[in-house]
Amino acid sequence: MENGGQNGKKVLVTGASGGIGRAIALAAAQAGYEVVAHYNRGKASVDALVAEITAAGGLATAIQFDVGDRADCAAKLEAWSEANGAFWGIVCNAGICADNAFPALTDDNWDRVIHTNLDGFYNVLKPLVMPLCRKKRGRIITISSVSGVMGNRGQVNYSASKAGVIGATKALAVELASRKITVNCIAPGIIETEMIKDAPTEHILPTIPMGRAGKPEEVAALAVFLLSEAAGYITRQVIGVNGGII
Repeated sequence: MENGGQNGKKVLVTGASGGIGRAIALAAAQAGYEVVAHYNRGKASVDALVAEITAAGGLATAIQFDVGDRADCAAKLEAWSEANGAFWGIVCNAGICADNAFPALTDDNWDRVIHTNLDGFYNVLKPLVMPLCRKKRGRIITISSVSGVMGNRGQVNYSASKAGVIGATKALAVELASRKITVNCIAPGIIETEMIKDAPTEHILPTIPMGRAGKPEEVAALAVFLLSEAAGYITRQVIGVNGGII
């Protein structure tokens, strides 16, 4: 790994215990960033991730908070910023789904998905944006979904949350552009993670022009590029990683 290659630039990856988050954290570390890997309940997975990065010569630490809990986010992230300064990059990846046909959705299905996926945008970024503004530099990447772009059957709650992330990303990009902070959104399609293990892939794959699911590493490659100095003129974009599905 290119330890120190990014001059101490630190990158927060939320939801680093999951497939896409883990891949982004590994790719960022391989590119020389110091990774702060977030988890809520997946401590063992993130501890293993940090150990893997460290063993390969990279720099990584773990941080725990609930992205759906505003007070918890503020307390943990403000304390981290006071001790370590501003992040260079923030990847808002943490998310959940609770799929069901709309008439069968429960209040809990709706609330948990919205609180985690959409409120999490506000809860994570609100304590961290001003430190970036003072530095007048940085990268923010949100992870939405093809479901937030086009809507999916059985995912009214998930589609609503991910479409909200897209709108919030675009608006924040406008606000922060003058501070040399880019804000972009990645909208993955069907990616080989635990989230699709129960999905009817035999019906989905024929709708994908490339005829296959994507790999977490393919999403991570784009995220690392958007974190880079070379991506400094790319902002307010929603970029699909979806095999041509839309």
